[in-house]
Amino acid sequence: MQAILNADDFGYSSDINQAVMRAHKEGVLTSASLMVSGRAFKEAVELAREAPSLAVGLHLVVASGPAVLSHDRLPHILDEDGCFPNTPVRLGLRYLFSRAAQRELAQELTAQFDRFAATGLPLSHVDGHVHMHLHPVVFKLILPLAERYGARAIRVPRDDLWLSLRCDRRKAGAKVTWAIIFSLLSRWCVRQMQGCHLLVADRVYGLMQSGHMQVNYVVEVLRRLDVPVAELFFHPTVGTRLEELGPNPGDLATLLSPAVRRVIEERGIRLTHYLALAGG
Repeated sequence: MQAILNADDFGYSSDINQAVMRAHKEGVLTSASLMVSGRAFKEAVELAREAPSLAVGLHLVVASGPAVLSHDRLPHILDEDGCFPNTPVRLGLRYLFSRAAQRELAQELTAQFDRFAATGLPLSHVDGHVHMHLHPVVFKLILPLAERYGARAIRVPRDDLWLSLRCDRRKAGAKVTWAIIFSLLSRWCVRQMQGCHLLVADRVYGLMQSGHMQVNYVVEVLRRLDVPVAELFFHPTVGTRLEELGPNPGDLATLLSPAVRRVIEERGIRLTHYLALAGG
């Protein structure tokens, strides 16, 4: 069994960058997803270059975050500050029905892939902020870009609702809703990927416990792991909690936990990343 332990939002802030590097050097983190539109993007790239054992993927932002291109270039999908509004559902509908929004979305996605390519870092994988990369219009645009720019994998959430509820019953109603929506989206995405060379992990954990990847939950996931390749994603920061479902110091503590490392060693789980799985 092999496990990828990934940190999202790398490049969003210096606090997150510091957490990623500490979790990789002192803990069990194997990869990170780089937000190329983040204000601490350049710092993250420099840190990644100094840590070649850390695999780096692209954390696409098409909702609830900053864009690479300006509002003047993308007037139908950005606010005046150059950010995607924090309204994923409304934006998702716009992507479905507005040709102008679709054209601008395609420009922004290409710009984000271009900015990652300019770093010179190998592109480990592709995923998305608030999982908007799974939106049907977004996903169809991403697939050819991911292959063209040499990505090795795409994240398709395949979480375990019942395990999450056994460990943490908070937001049970929301978790059931997420499970239904993302199960349907994930199955559709996998069908779209037939014939392409991108990897998909057998299981991906983190959706149900976003912002709350506690030690007891992660230990239970690792104890029950029974698939060839699993990804667990986290949102660590050395600062204070930024969002209910996002960066938090608790995720960093989990990645540094001796209990997590111990269960990995006891079960003989090999820590890896998508670059290694793809042989490069």
